Amino acid sequence: MQIFGLDIGGSGIKGAPVDLDKGDLAQERHKVLTPHPATPDGVADGVLQVVEHFGWTGPVGLTFPGVVTDGSTIRTAANVDKGWIDTDARALFGERLGGLPVTVVNDADAAGVAEMHFGAGRGRKGTVFLLTFGTGIGSALFLDGRLVPNTELGHLELNGHDAEKRASSKAKEDEDLTWEHWAHRVQKYLAHVEMLFSPELFIIGGGVSRKAHKFLPHIEGIRAEIVPAQLQNNAGIVGAAMHAAETAVADQAS
Repeated sequence: MQIFGLDIGGSGIKGAPVDLDKGDLAQERHKVLTPHPATPDGVADGVLQVVEHFGWTGPVGLTFPGVVTDGSTIRTAANVDKGWIDTDARALFGERLGGLPVTVVNDADAAGVAEMHFGAGRGRKGTVFLLTFGTGIGSALFLDGRLVPNTELGHLELNGHDAEKRASSKAKEDEDLTWEHWAHRVQKYLAHVEMLFSPELFIIGGGVSRKAHKFLPHIEGIRAEIVPAQLQNNAGIVGAAMHAAETAVADQAS
């Protein structure tokens, strides 16, 4: 079974059809740059470009980098235009995509669900965090495999700042930090999250997961196990497609 998954980030909008039996992309993903400012209309145009690239005409699952309530309403917009707040995203994208069935979910939650089902969190019980390091820091919290949605722990205060302002991969790039220096910032963030939640496992996602060997060896003093995301930066796409498939089944049942 294939469903289209699309991951909206602060720097890029990427998507592809997903093989839900394998938990992997069915075709090579297509990516366009996120417009700046990342207004609702501008992002919707980018979404349309990605979907049209594949000539897709079925259900589409989308992620959004912020809190999503009621499966549609955007409540926070830290790394996109503030005009997103209170936007009915499902209606916006559905209209722009010509009436295709659309679902919307928090980006880190989608990535986390994919990793828990197909990747590094598969079969893991207890408290598990997936943390995505990109333009910001996304978080997905699981207790015995069940998602606690919309945690947004990248905005925990750390040294007087939003943690993501200091420890995201964007911060590394903007400040030209070495992998070791950046790893020390990540370590402080993980220690803070660990103090609050005592997880058994941290799964590190986002684009940096491809280069885990460059920074994970520098992270010390964390009791929890720390592993890179197995689906790497495709986790959000896979999770978005999973959410769309689950919603379609629920809608049929009702």
